Amino acid sequence: MKRCTWSTHTENEMAYHDTEWGKPNHDDRYLFEMLNLEGQQAGLSWSTILSKRDTMRAAYANFEPSELVKFTEADVDRLLLDAGIIRHRLKIQAVIHNAHAYQDIVAKHGSLDAFLWAYVDNAPLENNVQHYTDVPAETDLSKQISKDLRKLGFKFVGPTTVYAFMQAVGMVNDHENDCAFRHK
Repeated sequence: MKRCTWSTHTENEMAYHDTEWGKPNHDDRYLFEMLNLEGQQAGLSWSTILSKRDTMRAAYANFEPSELVKFTEADVDRLLLDAGIIRHRLKIQAVIHNAHAYQDIVAKHGSLDAFLWAYVDNAPLENNVQHYTDVPAETDLSKQISKDLRKLGFKFVGPTTVYAFMQAVGMVNDHENDCAFRHK
């Protein structure tokens, strides 16, 4: 069976593609995790993030915002020594900072899910993708969401990161048209 071309390099990528990528998801903790993982990817490959995902979950309290808001600078220093995660001070601080911004979004909008999915009228945008190289790195919508998230205090949420996030959580369907696993 044919998969999206980008996902055929490693077993991790294939499993992620087949079971997760592009599948609409409305779970707040998962959305928060994915937004942060996409931010961690900046300058790196997604394969690197997938290989460190379990370790990052352990290091970041399973990306539970209510736990992350309790992290201190001592936790940042501790995490900088953890070879199983992306050891970049600003990225580590961003995850913690984003937990605070998450709480503000929930207070104002009810949930991260409600806030984000409203941008697509609660239904995935369907794209016509012949080959993954046809997909833009960012869109006007990802630029708007990025701007709004930054206004609300989120870090490492540029337009390219946001578009990759939208693809990952199924807000847009960018599976190649002949992807037998997930396109439909």
